Amino acid sequence: MFDMFQYVSGVHDDNDNPFIQIDIRDMDRKIDYPEVLPVLAIKNTVLFPGVVIPITVNRFKSIRAVEDAYSSDKMVCVLTQRNQEDENPDADGMYQIGVIAQVHKLIRMPDGSSTIVIQGRSRFIIDSFEQTEPYLKAKFTLLDYIQPSDTKEFEAQISSIKDLAKEIVDVSPNIPNEANIMIRNIESNVFLLNFIASNLSASPEEKQKILETAYLPDFANMLLTKMHEEYNLLQLKGQIESKVRTDLEKQQRDYFLSQQLKTIQEELGQNTYEEEHKIVEEKAKKKKWTVEVKSTFDKEFAKLKRMNPQMSEYGVQMNYIETFLDLPWGEYSKDNFDLKKVKKVLDSDHYGLDKVKERILEHLSILKLKGDMKAPILCLVGPPGVGKTSLGKSIAHALKRKFVRMSLGGLHDEAEIRGHRKTYIGAMPGRIIQGIRKAQSSNPVFILDEIDKIGKDFRGDPSSALLEVLDPEQNNTFNDNFLEVEYDLSKVLFIATANSLNTIQPALLDRMEIIDLSGYSTEEKSQIAFKHLIPELMENHGLKAKALVFDKAAIQTIISEYTRESGVRSLSQKISSILRHYALKIAMGEDYNKKVQSEDIHRILGAQRFSNDIYTEKQPPGVAIGLAWTSVGGDILFIESSLNKGKGRLLLTGNLGDVMKESANTALSFVKAHAEQLGINTDDFDNHDIHIHVPEGAIPKDGPSAGVTMLSAICSAFAGKPIKPYLAMTGEITLRGKVLPVGGIKEKVLAAKRAGLKEILMSKENEKNVLEIPSEYIKGIKFIYVDRMEEVLEYALKISMKPK
Repeated sequence: MFDMFQYVSGVHDDNDNPFIQIDIRDMDRKIDYPEVLPVLAIKNTVLFPGVVIPITVNRFKSIRAVEDAYSSDKMVCVLTQRNQEDENPDADGMYQIGVIAQVHKLIRMPDGSSTIVIQGRSRFIIDSFEQTEPYLKAKFTLLDYIQPSDTKEFEAQISSIKDLAKEIVDVSPNIPNEANIMIRNIESNVFLLNFIASNLSASPEEKQKILETAYLPDFANMLLTKMHEEYNLLQLKGQIESKVRTDLEKQQRDYFLSQQLKTIQEELGQNTYEEEHKIVEEKAKKKKWTVEVKSTFDKEFAKLKRMNPQMSEYGVQMNYIETFLDLPWGEYSKDNFDLKKVKKVLDSDHYGLDKVKERILEHLSILKLKGDMKAPILCLVGPPGVGKTSLGKSIAHALKRKFVRMSLGGLHDEAEIRGHRKTYIGAMPGRIIQGIRKAQSSNPVFILDEIDKIGKDFRGDPSSALLEVLDPEQNNTFNDNFLEVEYDLSKVLFIATANSLNTIQPALLDRMEIIDLSGYSTEEKSQIAFKHLIPELMENHGLKAKALVFDKAAIQTIISEYTRESGVRSLSQKISSILRHYALKIAMGEDYNKKVQSEDIHRILGAQRFSNDIYTEKQPPGVAIGLAWTSVGGDILFIESSLNKGKGRLLLTGNLGDVMKESANTALSFVKAHAEQLGINTDDFDNHDIHIHVPEGAIPKDGPSAGVTMLSAICSAFAGKPIKPYLAMTGEITLRGKVLPVGGIKEKVLAAKRAGLKEILMSKENEKNVLEIPSEYIKGIKFIYVDRMEEVLEYALKISMKPK
């Protein structure tokens, strides 16, 4: 701190840095100093010419030197010692430049020490030390200040120093405002510089450097630099003190108000913080906690009771305690073990889906026989709209368990699964624990919806966090970051849903029991519409059960002409459109025909959107019908090929993937290798370009299952013969002419059935997949199983490959 105007009284030891103001009118008086004077070493300060300081002298040498000087001419050489900790500095332990001081007062103290008041007179430099015992004496040379060469510039420096000193006085709380008057009344520029330098809050080393500066402008510049530092420090200190003072005032005000509020609440009989704590204790007594969980709760609750309720941390801790209490520790809903009733509920809610229903009944039967079993982790995979999510709710209803649904689509942050540390502002447990808390049961049916659409970025990998949740060997000790204590998830029946397995992490996939839910046939959709969709939608639209009667042909028309899907979502939307049309008529009191027929469908929904004619009409040479699998079910794929005059190039269009392009090249290579057996002139390959196109070019297509179809289309184009009508095919081919099995058979077969195709050609190894499809779904479809391409061409094109 800049203490230039602190007046001091009393006795001070060597470590003090006190200053007093004295009359300086005799400073210009010339004094004839002796050639040799006693030397007084001081520490922690530097004496400047004209400045008066009191010093307590304790050292024997210093007392002798001061007493001898005081008894003679009262003059002494004052030097600052280099090492402030040195109790007996020698000649080398002191700076060589100092100030001759006049001893104005000597006071002997009862403890043997002496207090002196000295005033600096002139600067000097040591020539030599003439005596070392009993104290140091030295010869010296006086040093004068060098006057400035530019008087105006020096005057400007002095003016700046005065102005800055005034600002320091204004911001310093310990300096009286009268000090400004004193600064203005100092006439001697040299004394002003020495006086301010002496009172700077600087180290002895920095002050010594200023003392040794002889050229007055340099002296002034060094002083300005240190004063600016001091001023900035004072400003910063003032800002900090103001902020602290404001914060303290706010805290005191908040505390005062909280005490008043507490008193008012007690008078009104309202809940105080103590009553909140009592409520918490009562809830805690009812919980079925393990020793570890109870120990953690007791520790955290004790921490809450020690906190000031006005602190922000109190709210965070209270939130943690409430979460702890709200969780259903060891609380389980009782399962419904009436298996026949469970089966009836499942059948009434969903048509088909026999595999899932059977797996749930198996699990219940073991629970009924054994009494305890880890819940299975099921993953329902199938196209949209087949009822995966609603099935989970149906299972919960059948088992009489609580139901929780958690959507994982687009989830990027791992903390959504594991939660945040409770130390963060706004921290909360992960969505798994939140779901359990909401269900108020530790064994709910927990749907993890769209598990194949989890994201991954810099915030972590949520699918990796799910590894612990979906592992029956680990989830009995699930650790949420917010709770910081283990929670048992082993009794939770987790059911994940997905449209595709391709994007699910392999380690996560390995932990789940995969159940495929393929699309519905036309007959199944019709049954679902009559048994589930129409009654439910009529109720949702405010229509009575007998207000409308749908004709079976009308539903068939909607399914075949206005939807093209594996599930029933679009079917539900179309039925809703029809019901809204009739709801308007009923609301307006208009007459209408209660029986909904096919003609009404066309009138209400407009022109048909889909037609099977393009699949069933006779195709020209070079066109084959293939079957494809997509994430939304099976689909029909046309493969078109044509020959053009050229140089034997193969052109592929239709937004094909790498695997599909390789299938086309493989098919062409097979045809070239067996051209003679197929009756194809080999020159045709050199004189024609072969163009293969797959329509709907905006849609990406890939996979090996179009190999058979591409080879048939190429052979059809070269032979100039059309492929057998009503025939679809699927299968991978090899250069040796083998037909390999492919996946997605049920979806592909149902797509062919919906399109009105009558024959399907595929690999013999896929026969086992067809046998898994209920016979009523494939009624009217003929299956041709083949092992080699020769059989394909024989059946589709009536081309017999001649032996070489």
